[in-house]
Amino acid sequence: MTESQLIQGCRDGDAACQRLLYDTYQAKMLGVCMRYFPDKMEAQDVLQDGFIKVFKNIDSYQEKGSLEGWIRRIMVNTALEQIRKEARKGQKVSFENESLMIVEPEIASDQLEANDILKFVQALPTGYRAIFNLFAIEGYSHNEIAEQLNISVNTSYSQYHRARALLQKILKNQNHPAA
Repeated sequence: MTESQLIQGCRDGDAACQRLLYDTYQAKMLGVCMRYFPDKMEAQDVLQDGFIKVFKNIDSYQEKGSLEGWIRRIMVNTALEQIRKEARKGQKVSFENESLMIVEPEIASDQLEANDILKFVQALPTGYRAIFNLFAIEGYSHNEIAEQLNISVNTSYSQYHRARALLQKILKNQNHPAA
């Protein structure tokens, strides 16, 4: 089955096509969700919500660009919506300034295993984690991040640098060879 046939099947509401699409992308997309929510059950909830949106909005996918990229964007937006919901419920999600000592050595991500990177990113506070993921991993600009999270561009910029500093500090405290 081609990707176009799979997409058309999903548009037609074919459960087998929907299952195949889910099975094809769920592992990668769970990884995306876990970068924002270290608790696996919470990440799985975001994943499910994201796939509901994928199937609900599959008609809007114009088959320009990669299907995986389109699904990833939905997952990121779903994760951000959940972060905003938690902030509105009064759960601690801070994008405001907190003092951190900046450690100079660069994070040598090429020397780290993917699971190590995920573990360290998951250790970041929610606000730092969201901004770090959006900028360093998803490739959003600070302007786009500011708009998505309803914060200033300067807050996005400073929080990203503080997230990097905190990651460096975590690496140093773990006595990791990359620190």
